[in-house]
Amino acid sequence: MELAPVVEDWQQALAVVAHPDDLEWGFAAAIARWTGQGKRVVYCLLTSGEAGIDGVDPVECGPLREAEQIESSRIVGVSAVEFLGQPDGTIEYGVALRRVITAAIRRHQPEIVITNNFRDTWDGDSVLNQADHINTGRATLDAARDAANRWIFPDAGDKWGGVRQVWAAGSPDARHAVDTTATFELGLRSLEAHRAYIDGLDQAFDPEEFLEGAARPAGTLLGTKYAARFEVFSL
Repeated sequence: MELAPVVEDWQQALAVVAHPDDLEWGFAAAIARWTGQGKRVVYCLLTSGEAGIDGVDPVECGPLREAEQIESSRIVGVSAVEFLGQPDGTIEYGVALRRVITAAIRRHQPEIVITNNFRDTWDGDSVLNQADHINTGRATLDAARDAANRWIFPDAGDKWGGVRQVWAAGSPDARHAVDTTATFELGLRSLEAHRAYIDGLDQAFDPEEFLEGAARPAGTLLGTKYAARFEVFSL
């Protein structure tokens, strides 16, 4: 099945994901493409990733991962990065989470909202997704609609009805993609900036091999060398 190009006639996007590094596992190259076109992209990380490295206490880990995320974002042209203080590993879907994300959407007024894959798996079969990703993505999709209703969360800023689409990165149900051939190396450097996290993995890991393994098949379906996949929801 061929992938269709995502729309790129927008100027403002907001990326809402669960953890530092979530966007770097294959999608930072797309961000670099868009910032290179002069678009503005803001990152909102629900957590600081404080529970993400087994050998590092959360009190130390959170600030470390925040610093890595800020550097990683800088590499792909993103200077606005917010950490929203949710608990790493135990993000719960619900009204409270929708309020937090709605406030971010109203604050930044994006046309496009980018979030995690929130399907149960990464491959449509057996590679399980993680609860934080699932809950974040589902709440973000709901919050994009909540943001346009003045009577929902009136304490979370003025309504914003300008979100045109929500894009779930890496979804197994993706039908759209964007060419990342020219910015693949920036995406790789952005992932490599998460050095402490990568070093904390239990296995040998090659960032370039990993990113190419996802980007090349997507590129083939888009008709390019490399690409990043998105499931697109129109509002």
